[in-house]
Amino acid sequence: MVGGGAITANSNNGTRQASAASTLRSLVCSNEIAFLMEAHDALSASVAEAAGFRGLWASGLSISSCLGYRDANEASWTEIVDAVHRIVEATQIPVLVDGDSGFGNFNNARLFARKLHQRGAAGVCIEDKSFPKKNSFVGDRHPLAEIGEFCGRLHAIRDHVPDPEFVVVARIEALIAGHGQDEALTRAHAYADAGADAILIHSRKPDAAEILAFSRAWRNRLPVVIVPTKYYRAPVAQYRAAQISTVIWANHNMRAAISAMRQVCDRIIREESTAGIERDVATLEDLFDLLKYQELSAAEQKYLPSGAR
Repeated sequence: MVGGGAITANSNNGTRQASAASTLRSLVCSNEIAFLMEAHDALSASVAEAAGFRGLWASGLSISSCLGYRDANEASWTEIVDAVHRIVEATQIPVLVDGDSGFGNFNNARLFARKLHQRGAAGVCIEDKSFPKKNSFVGDRHPLAEIGEFCGRLHAIRDHVPDPEFVVVARIEALIAGHGQDEALTRAHAYADAGADAILIHSRKPDAAEILAFSRAWRNRLPVVIVPTKYYRAPVAQYRAAQISTVIWANHNMRAAISAMRQVCDRIIREESTAGIERDVATLEDLFDLLKYQELSAAEQKYLPSGAR
């Protein structure tokens, strides 16, 4: 069914939110490793769901890029919420939202999280950077939030989202910022005490060594979430052995779209025709199936008088 949360009755919307949050919580807390796929709009979310992914990552980088902004809090939190709403409406699987640093202090963070919950998101991940943040792979020595202040953001989200199943993931940037394992672990324990449901430990190294070292030292106090954008060569077997909870493929739909669109545009302008690329792009029938045009046809038969069809 196209359109889930926003167009149903309030009671149904609440039921779906609870179900999505519970499903995401079960994925993150399971003994089996979970994989979340990046989505930046309704179409990419539908593609990921059709491929078989059981959960989505609403990527701040990808959503910002599709809006024409840099991943530096140039997109407003209301624009992110609107994009997430479209992702939620297009799918029936839970959505974990990349919430950057919460768009400010505790007050911004709690408002943002509450709006995400109202729009059907199953959880939010916020990172311990100051506002405005910058993408983790751009520049060096990113300034980190003070631990107590960031714990206040987590407490505020926990207190103001009226759903105990709503998943709150604390993302630690200490390794990205060059502060090392001791700082990362200190922050992880503080964030666990502040009410986080899981810890996302982030790294920009080309291998998984420091991620695996953190996991060993952390001893699975809370589920560990990772984003292997840079250390993509590491085999998933390593993550399973380390009891990593969740792997996020964080920006690959967006990057794939850039590559595919560039190739198609280059060929069409060079060949002055679309004949050569038709076999390499989705058919219109594929698009219609993905967006469930057949549901609209069935609804027309049910709701429109025969003379109006």
